Amino acid sequence: MIGVLLVPFFYIARADERMYRCEFGIEGGCGYYVGDAAEHIFTNVREAYGANFRYRFDQRWCLQVKGLTQRIAGQYSNRGTDFADGKWTNQLVNLDVAAEFNFFRFGGRCYDRRVKPYSPFLVWGVGLALHGGMQRVAAYMPFGIGFKWQFAPRCNAQIRWQHNLYFADNIENVKELDNSYDLNGSNVLNCDLTGMLTVGVSFEFARDKKVCKMCKL
Repeated sequence: MIGVLLVPFFYIARADERMYRCEFGIEGGCGYYVGDAAEHIFTNVREAYGANFRYRFDQRWCLQVKGLTQRIAGQYSNRGTDFADGKWTNQLVNLDVAAEFNFFRFGGRCYDRRVKPYSPFLVWGVGLALHGGMQRVAAYMPFGIGFKWQFAPRCNAQIRWQHNLYFADNIENVKELDNSYDLNGSNVLNCDLTGMLTVGVSFEFARDKKVCKMCKL
């Protein structure tokens, strides 16, 4: 009888396992470029690293703001008597805003069995990149896939594979390679592309307020 009376209070306490709305993390890994001077992914791989912030609307949807820097590199070949063989590099600073969709309801310990401490996810958004000695600006569309796992309370790990499709053909910052077909970025099939494969960790904060004055958690 006592157990039956305690059941409602048990569920009230469990129901106060509130969600953390915000999350800040760092990530790092490798990046690459695909364009006029490189036709395949994971060619001339260079470092990529940065930080990210998430605002969680619910257990599936997040707004994600991310800032990363990556060095891209390639090798050009002869295209004329005044164009010598050689290698080039360019540093990019990327800032993008994207929607994140989690395939599972993601969160910490919860009475709801649909909530999992792990989930694959998709990201899609818009961004701007500074490059060419921070003298040039290029818009791009970020999209990618990833997987995240809550390995400890409020602490998450993730792996992400993201591509940035630029609305330009000048990411190389090499005169002979920039907009070489005079399409001015209007043909998406001729636009430059960069990719990043990163791993990271993050920490959750900004817990939801109590919804019940009887809750003690």
